[in-house]
Amino acid sequence: MQDFLRNQLERYAQRLQELDFLLSREDIMGDMKQYRAISREHADVTAIASRYTRYQQTEADVSAAREMLGDPDMAEMAQEEITNGEQELLKLEAELQRLLLPKDPDDARPAFVEIRAGTGGDESALFAGDLTRMYTRYAANVGWKVEVMSANENEIGGYKEVVLRIEGDNVYGALRFESGGHRVQRVPATETQGRIHTSACTVAVMPEPDEAEAITLNPADLRIDTFRASGAGGQHINKTDSAVRVVHLPTGIVAECQDGRSQHSNKAKALQVLQARIQEKERSERAAKEAAMRKGLIGSGDRSDRIRTYNFPQGRLTDHRINLTLYKLLAVMEGDLGDVIEALQHAREAELLAELETH
Repeated sequence: MQDFLRNQLERYAQRLQELDFLLSREDIMGDMKQYRAISREHADVTAIASRYTRYQQTEADVSAAREMLGDPDMAEMAQEEITNGEQELLKLEAELQRLLLPKDPDDARPAFVEIRAGTGGDESALFAGDLTRMYTRYAANVGWKVEVMSANENEIGGYKEVVLRIEGDNVYGALRFESGGHRVQRVPATETQGRIHTSACTVAVMPEPDEAEAITLNPADLRIDTFRASGAGGQHINKTDSAVRVVHLPTGIVAECQDGRSQHSNKAKALQVLQARIQEKERSERAAKEAAMRKGLIGSGDRSDRIRTYNFPQGRLTDHRINLTLYKLLAVMEGDLGDVIEALQHAREAELLAELETH
């Protein structure tokens, strides 16, 4: 193990002792905000320190086995222990390197997932509905909670645009690489000649702003319009002007909500989405500057990046950023996204490790 890595791990072991002491203090126990922050850090540091302890113990076991190689009666057993121990050390070192990678503080936050139909007319809107179902099913599989913030449906059951709020463990960290252009290739139900059509949707995944760090919206910068909710009809459509559209005048960014039963709740939801969109614009601009200096494998999450193709005739999903191809498209569309998300996270970890090694 490299010295700089070992030094970092020694600091984590020392930090764990400090956190154990802090959590035992009564004044910390009385301040729930501080207690939760320290508890979160304690959990992260414990994961690293416990693996480092295992690494040190395995290292000691390998060293002891080497000393037994000179004994003919023990040599075979000692060699087996050395081989197994060295494999375990490599595995633990790789895990420790991943755990020490810089973390985005937004990874643990809830996320807004915005799905917008693009080229392809009705077929694109139907695909937006399919993507909405895919993310909703995946969220249910992993125990996340999904709330529809706004939905603009078309006449045949698809979406021109839909915004979901997803809450749970590490939501933004898991879904952040879904941002970009999604392309579908299939034979539409309305196609009589059996020809394959290509259509597209864009997905934007935005962390929900932390209330303590959220930008303060100046009321003078906002134009708030109310209008009558529209949709496929039925008893849920309000007869009053309860739908709300908020425009941020300096940037032109718009958010609207018509799903709540009252104008007040729709306005609150629209403002939440607006804040997330404004912060995402700032984040995207920063990412674009960084990408100009170095082209990341995963990309910046820009809407114009074509990231994935869903080919129904071949039952194939291809993620173009990491050359991942899976022949289980129907399962993925039913929410079996785990393999895709894991592959993207591993690719990002490999990027970060390569960056650390060049510094």
